[in-house]
Order: sequence, then structure tokens, then C-alpha cells
Amino acid sequence: MDLEFKKLDAPSIEALTRFYGQRHDRTCDSVILDSFLWAKFYDVRYAVRDDRALLWVMTIHGKRFAALPVCKMEDMPGYFHELERYFNENLKLPLEIYLADEAAVEYLALPTERYLVEELPDSRDYLYSAAALKSLSGKKLHKKKNHLNSFLRLYEGRYEYRTLCCSDRMDIWRFLDKWREQKGQEVEGHLDYEVEGIHEILNNCCLLNVRMGGIYVDGALEAFSIGSYNEREKMAIIHIEKANAAIPGLYQFINQQFLIHEFAEAELVNREDDMGLPGLRQAKMSYAPIDFARKFRIRQIGWNAVEGV
Repeated sequence: MDLEFKKLDAPSIEALTRFYGQRHDRTCDSVILDSFLWAKFYDVRYAVRDDRALLWVMTIHGKRFAALPVCKMEDMPGYFHELERYFNENLKLPLEIYLADEAAVEYLALPTERYLVEELPDSRDYLYSAAALKSLSGKKLHKKKNHLNSFLRLYEGRYEYRTLCCSDRMDIWRFLDKWREQKGQEVEGHLDYEVEGIHEILNNCCLLNVRMGGIYVDGALEAFSIGSYNEREKMAIIHIEKANAAIPGLYQFINQQFLIHEFAEAELVNREDDMGLPGLRQAKMSYAPIDFARKFRIRQIGWNAVEGV
């Protein structure tokens, strides 16, 4: 079937953003910035259909996947099957959807004899109360509050929070160079692509609906964060959070201050998934999530490329 998928670039973002927010979705994929951040790593491509839906395809470990169509929920079944026909007829592959959100999976109610639907526990997003992360009050967050207070005492008069913009990109690049060097060579394979994605955001931030903030200590940027806002869910999505780990309490401070200054209207905070990494999982759990945005893989089964059925 005739579907033209194009590479995602910054000038396309403004026109594509309007497809988001048409239905409830509490995942980090409910905004477009995550797709842009990882566009090169996953060879992300898009197609617009009927001016009503946005379709995504990507490559993960050499295998072609699709994301669920970005559209109104009532339009989901039609565009889902359009993707299926594209995979079957053009790619000669069974359809595989990666990171489908729970609400859409329930709405589609796919027949079990034709589709295998499995949850991906390592890909679930952590959801938090924005009020709790801004105040760090209560027993569950007592240790976080202590770490933050320790930073405030140790660095009294030496720190400053700033809302960051495109003109601050050099400060962020300098920080990233130091941060990446400290990580060394024995790191997760995606790390350099993440840094490259951050550079793409900074080079094109005037075209993107992005919010950024940083902590300066003794005049130097020592922590920064990048986020998006899902207005329908009143949800801040934290895509990037980096800090100098040698400064105690700095992670807690940037976490809190970024929400206070850039997401005053947020009621919910999505801090994305833990990628199945035990250390990252422990860190995310330590902030007392109130819920999770569960995600699923959908696989078309019983399809034969030779027979086309």
C-alpha cells in the first residue's frame, strides 16, 4: 500500500505536534520530544494520514517495529490495520507494535488468535505526584529532603537555578563533555546516542516545545534537565536529568527546582522507565511513585509472508 515514511527532523516537529493530545495517554510517548531525542538511534520515521493520524516506524536491534497511531481513540482501529497492511504488503513482515499504552490496548481488544499482546515491565513509566516532588514532604521522601537540605547548607550562597534557553547551549555542551568523560568507556551502549540527541535538541530548541532548567554552582552549570508538558494529563515529562554526582544533594535539588520553576501547573510527573537497570530502578522507586504507565508489545501471529495471510 502507498505509505511514505520520512525521517524525523526538527522543522517537522511543529506540524506533527498537533496530532498529540487527542486522547488520554500517560506515557512519555504522549509527546513528540522523546521520538526526536532518539530519532537517530532508532531510525525513527513518520507518515501523516488523512490529516487525522500520525504513523511511526522504527528499527530496534535491527528489527522493524511500529508505534501505535497517534490519533483519536475512535480512529485507532482503522489506522492500526492500515499499519498492519503496510507491514504485510510492503515490508513482507508481520506487524509488531512496540510500547503500546494500556488504554489503547484495552480499546483495541485484539483477538488472541491473531495477536500476541505482552506487557513489557522494564518499559513501564514511573508516575509521581507533582506536589510531592515539589515539597518532598512526608515520611517516604524524608531522605530526599535531607539530601536536598544538605546541598543547601553546604553550598549556601554559591548556587543559582536558571531557566535555560537556546543561548545557554554552550554551557550544557561543556557540562555534557565533562559528564560523559566521567562515565568512561564501560557504559550502556545507548549513552552516546542520548548525548547526540541532546545536542540535536539544543541545536533546534527554538523549533521545539521544550522546557529546560539548570543549577549553577560557583558560576558553572552542574546540573540540568529537559522536559515536556502533556496538557491533557496535566503531566510533566522529564526526558533528561543530569547532575554532577560528586555534589551531594544536587540531583534532589534539580529534580525539585525544575518542577517548581518550569511546571507550576503540573499535577503528575512522568520520569520515564528504568530500562531494566537495577540501579536506575532503585533510584526511581526511592521517589515513591504513585502509579505506573504500563506498556505492551503487540505481535501479529499466524501471518505467512509467502501466502500473504
